[in-house]
Amino acid sequence: MDDDIVKTDLLIVGAGPAGASLACFLASHGRTGIMISAAPGCAETPRAHITNMAALECLRDIGLDKQCIDAAAAGHNMTHTRWCNSMAGEEYARTYSWGNDPKRAGDYDAASPCDHVDLPQTELEPILTRRAVHAGWTLRFNTSFVKFTRPSPDVVISEVRDDVSKKTYKIQSRFLFGCDGARSQVIRELGIPLIKKPGQGLALNVLLKADLSHLVKSRTGNLHWVFQPEKEHPPWGWACIVRMVRPWDEWMFIFLPPPGADVKADDINLASKAEYLTRAKEIIGDDSVDVEILDVSKWWINETVAEYYSDGNIFCLGDAVHRHPPFNGLGSNTCIQDAFNLAWKISYVMSGTASPKILDTYSIERQPVGVGIITRANQGLRDHIPWMKAIGMTEPDVEKRKAVLAEFEDKGEVGRRRRQEFQQGIENTGTEFHGLGIEMNQQYRSDAVYLADEPEAPALPEDAVRQRLISTYPGMRLPHAWLNTRVPGKKFSTIDLAGHGQFCLLTGPGGQKWKDAALKVAQKVGVEIKSYSIGWREDYEDVYFDWAKRRQVEEDGCVLVRPDRFVAWRSKSLIDDAEAKLETVMRSVLLA
Repeated sequence: MDDDIVKTDLLIVGAGPAGASLACFLASHGRTGIMISAAPGCAETPRAHITNMAALECLRDIGLDKQCIDAAAAGHNMTHTRWCNSMAGEEYARTYSWGNDPKRAGDYDAASPCDHVDLPQTELEPILTRRAVHAGWTLRFNTSFVKFTRPSPDVVISEVRDDVSKKTYKIQSRFLFGCDGARSQVIRELGIPLIKKPGQGLALNVLLKADLSHLVKSRTGNLHWVFQPEKEHPPWGWACIVRMVRPWDEWMFIFLPPPGADVKADDINLASKAEYLTRAKEIIGDDSVDVEILDVSKWWINETVAEYYSDGNIFCLGDAVHRHPPFNGLGSNTCIQDAFNLAWKISYVMSGTASPKILDTYSIERQPVGVGIITRANQGLRDHIPWMKAIGMTEPDVEKRKAVLAEFEDKGEVGRRRRQEFQQGIENTGTEFHGLGIEMNQQYRSDAVYLADEPEAPALPEDAVRQRLISTYPGMRLPHAWLNTRVPGKKFSTIDLAGHGQFCLLTGPGGQKWKDAALKVAQKVGVEIKSYSIGWREDYEDVYFDWAKRRQVEEDGCVLVRPDRFVAWRSKSLIDDAEAKLETVMRSVLLA
């Protein structure tokens, strides 16, 4: 009967950002397998769109960043988030967003060589799946995962269904990856408990075509909060977030019910296309604009995270394990980073250079990140409530809303108080649009990080959502610094030296013994350790002196970086037996 079973080492369920990026990262290590998806093809609607620095750094590691940037809307299209009465009408407020605030330019430049872009999922998924297939992965759409059995600890037999022929067959694999989204069948089959907080209701996505280029010339931004306190509204269409999909003729209108409203799916399902069109035109506010509705869908505003991400040789990632609204733009970015964390560990175990125990560190490192991002994304939505209250949007009665709006015109104390409350409410949303810290401050604490030589971990900034902590403390992201050669060429980043499936050791003048040790230890433990010296007349020049300021070790010290560009260990200075110490660290990190 074995002839009836398709055999592969790696089976990925789901071909969205998590599954497809995992296939790409594994392929960069020379690992291929089968990827299945219940969908008939790549995403038909834009869904996730903000692609942040952290995710682009992962894609940069395998040379996919340029293709993604070319397909995306550049960062200048995301200059503002706005609050207005209609797209064509009065504007109440605006804020710089996604790294475009001139006052934050230095913070963003120091954080990463990458910039935020707007890359809809409809563009991202084909890039990822195409790379995976060209690298040797087999991709089967219209194929649903049904269930699995584990006849032994190293074997998973998955039953899958061809949804075209309706026939089922089995796939035997060494590893199974559940990347099958918010309704994950893999999670259900595993029985992984979910930590759920009360959801914040239902939202409606209306994808439409409308040329608004004449409106955005003086209103540049990819997110526009449109609300009309002076008007009655359908229960599903209380406020609208107008999101750019493609500059400037394709948009997602995200309609929200009032906070706390008991809006049911039927309230949305019973609305007609004509009603959606009417409301969309009210939101645009310019009758001369032709509007074509392309798609209507609904989604629940969830706050859910899995208690753990793996069980033996089965791993879950992406929306299967963390489900949340799109505020802060963390969704697909976190999916990609889940995959980047896991891929090198799988490859190292398959090659025998790391102990299978290292796979336990995937959940230990990434589950706390999932808790943080679902909490932040939902708080990002809650952070909008103060301005809503200030301008009267939370009042159910239209006459009361008009009265509150009228108070803004008062030149005395009443108007002053209203205007100040509204301003404070808008400024409160900065945690969503300037969340550099929540994007980049991940701190891993696991056996794949060597902390025996370290004092207590550095404290995060007081505003850890907005501010990035740049540190080489083990378990943190390798700091970015621009480097060059003695005779200058094109500048490049410290992160470009690291990654690419290998460990990397960075040292400086006086650190030749570390480089010698890296060569010898690499042979002993069976993994490649690239080593580079940065500084005056070294391998690379620290032209801006930024690495000297950020490395937190002496010139003759070293920083050891994992293949996922997180710091594994550091030595503040050169020590007597560098080779023995580095070997101890490497064996510890590899759990060998």
